[in-house]
Amino acid sequence: MMKRASTMTQGGGMPRDGRMPLRVQLILLQALIVALVTLIAGATAGVIQERTVRNAYEDRMLAVAQSIATMPIILNAFDDADPATTIQPLAEAIREASDLTYVVIADADGIRFSHPNPARIGQRVSTDPSVPLSGEIYMGTQTGTLGTTWRVKVPIFQDDEVIGTASVGILESEGVGEFAGNLAWIIGAMLAAVVFGVFGAAWVTAVIRRRIHLLEPHEITALVRNQETTLHGLSEGVITVGADGIITLVNDAAARLLGADALQLTGARAADVLDAELLTVLRDGEDAGRPVISGDHVLVARSTGARLDGETVEATLLLRDHTELHDVVRRVEAADAIIAFRQRAGLPKGLSPETLERVATALAEHPDASATEIGEVLSISRVSARRYLEHLASTGRAIRSLDYSTKGRPGTRYRTNDPVSAGH
Repeated sequence: MMKRASTMTQGGGMPRDGRMPLRVQLILLQALIVALVTLIAGATAGVIQERTVRNAYEDRMLAVAQSIATMPIILNAFDDADPATTIQPLAEAIREASDLTYVVIADADGIRFSHPNPARIGQRVSTDPSVPLSGEIYMGTQTGTLGTTWRVKVPIFQDDEVIGTASVGILESEGVGEFAGNLAWIIGAMLAAVVFGVFGAAWVTAVIRRRIHLLEPHEITALVRNQETTLHGLSEGVITVGADGIITLVNDAAARLLGADALQLTGARAADVLDAELLTVLRDGEDAGRPVISGDHVLVARSTGARLDGETVEATLLLRDHTELHDVVRRVEAADAIIAFRQRAGLPKGLSPETLERVATALAEHPDASATEIGEVLSISRVSARRYLEHLASTGRAIRSLDYSTKGRPGTRYRTNDPVSAGH
């Protein structure tokens, strides 16, 4: 394992090369994700809550307004000389019971018959009543004599004629206040989620760090590069096969020895691409190495074995090419055989038994011949003929004699001393 002290401070804090530690990166990234997700969820919950609060108020106000608009006592009071005498007490009772800011009932001319402030009864309404007077329901936010309110206005019908309007409302500040109270709970839940998320991120970071042996990213990168360089630089073939029989790793040397491409071998089933002998070594395991012939290569295969305690496990097959060594051994063995044969035949190096017999036969047919004459008879050089004749003379199969009839230095002549050859 690489030494980590060279890149880290003594306290395990920020690395000396300025890189942010992996644990800090993981915690910050996860905390950022948790915060963003929580913020989005909180904002969405807030919007939904605001709409829920407003819709709840509008539904309640609509129900109250429609109830008022259909009450017989209200309808009958419109025909009284002073409708406010009947309508005002009833409207205030309804307002207090419904916890509303106001309940205002007005005629078709917009003249109020009820109002929380009795002094405004008999005055014209402060906002446009045209929508309810047209027979439609109005729901929205308007600013009146009591301030900005969420309000609902409904028409009051008598037979098919609009004779007035019923308007109910609640101060916007009250609705917003209720929403703000709910929002406080939402914000509290968001903060709790962020806190738990940060602690969860720290726990996940610790688990991941233990899984990668506390290595930093640049250290992991260096290890991977070193492994790739070492693996593919090996002259020995390496093949890793998973427990499912699928090849998971092949280096360049193994692909070359198998005569295939590494990318094609990776992911293939071992049974489909490996020879039967290699599969046997892979399955059974072989520590010492077993010679295997694969294609044109003579390999020595070793394996960790694919079975452990009766269960199939991941196995690694190592292949070493001994083809050249095998050829050398064969050539050496052939040379040794030739040497042994020559030694058994008693011949010096460079002499052939077949040629020796030919020379002996020629000498028997041409007694007292010189090396030149024997060479001409057998179509070999004088030097070669002389070597064979001298060997015959040294082994007693020929007799050497000097010829003084030549000019200058005496010549040498040979005659056979082999009874078999002479008789022939």
